Amino acid sequence: MESAPPFLISWNITRQCNLKCAHCYLDAKELSGEGELTTLEAKKALDRISSTSPQAMLILTGGEPLLRPDIFEIASYASAFGFTVVIGTNGTLINDNSVKRLMDGGVKGFGLSLDSAGPAYHDRFRGMEGAWGRTMEAIDILRENKCAFQLQFTATRENKNEIPGIIRLAVEKGAMAVNIFFLVCTGRGQEMTDLTPKEYEEVLRYIARAGQDYKGRLLVRARCAPHFVRIASEEDIDSASFTSGCIAGKGYLRVSPDGFVTPCPYIPVNSGSLNIKDSGFGYILENDPMFKLLSTASPGGPCRDCEFALSCGGCRARALASTGDLMGADPWCEYEPEKKAAPQSPSWTTEAEERLKKVPVFLRAMVRRGVEAYAKKKGLCEITPEVMAVIRKRVAR
Repeated sequence: MESAPPFLISWNITRQCNLKCAHCYLDAKELSGEGELTTLEAKKALDRISSTSPQAMLILTGGEPLLRPDIFEIASYASAFGFTVVIGTNGTLINDNSVKRLMDGGVKGFGLSLDSAGPAYHDRFRGMEGAWGRTMEAIDILRENKCAFQLQFTATRENKNEIPGIIRLAVEKGAMAVNIFFLVCTGRGQEMTDLTPKEYEEVLRYIARAGQDYKGRLLVRARCAPHFVRIASEEDIDSASFTSGCIAGKGYLRVSPDGFVTPCPYIPVNSGSLNIKDSGFGYILENDPMFKLLSTASPGGPCRDCEFALSCGGCRARALASTGDLMGADPWCEYEPEKKAAPQSPSWTTEAEERLKKVPVFLRAMVRRGVEAYAKKKGLCEITPEVMAVIRKRVAR
């Protein structure tokens, strides 16, 4: 089976930030930007990325990306290659002019961080009084400019009960989706108190039900939560067919402010990390030790024998942060697997592979994983166009 190129790329284009969020994996702060890729180096990096993943979704984030004066030039240059460019921002620096310039440069949407339905928790968590109000103003500006946006919510023990309010707010404001992220204790987040595994499961089950309740009005999605595959299956939710497990290094990767490439934003740069200034993505994926390990090894611990090993696989970043082992057990999972080897992926007929090629490149790997997860759940050993048609019909309901 031909391995898919990265379809989702998160690029921390700056470490500079005007906030000081308690959970920041990058430990971003107000700095001069020293050591970050220059405009010219960023363009050369995009040249290299385009040769491997010309149709990928490219998230330009930070820190706070709007602190880079050349953000408009970089976004426009990336859009010209055919990337689907979106901006990940805290929203506090957005104004009508910046939105118009970015949209004119080809930016397709924004992801805005919002961690509560009112200002108290959000401002404290983000380290700036008035941050919530500025982000709400940014949402109104995006709506006025008819620009697509999503809300990005980080679930913690303190704010997990805010999720219903955030969902209602997202519907009221016209967001496309609410993406609920789960903390990985890296960067400044090392000092935070995490959710317990039980609380994590409770939140995932709520997200699964909310996703059904708001279907057709709002996408409610769990992020950095591969266990959602199992939860959705247990809840018998049809959307599980297109839910992906951990995709770190398997279609998803991160570029750091200084150009180093890691399998996901929560996996830090280490001594073996390779730099986009020196090598193309193809070379990095084949030679970087972490990418090689993710493509060839299986997770350890209970994951090894779990029936969800292929469709979920546990969070590799959380395993690394907690155990020091990239392929170790994910400590947030308390599921007791059946004592049997994980099933092999079902085979694809030539006709099914041809149909899969019609899916946009940046979604293809996720759809493949979703279809295979459905087939394994149903005990199918072969994926045909007929199987794909059944899944499509179920998801469309």
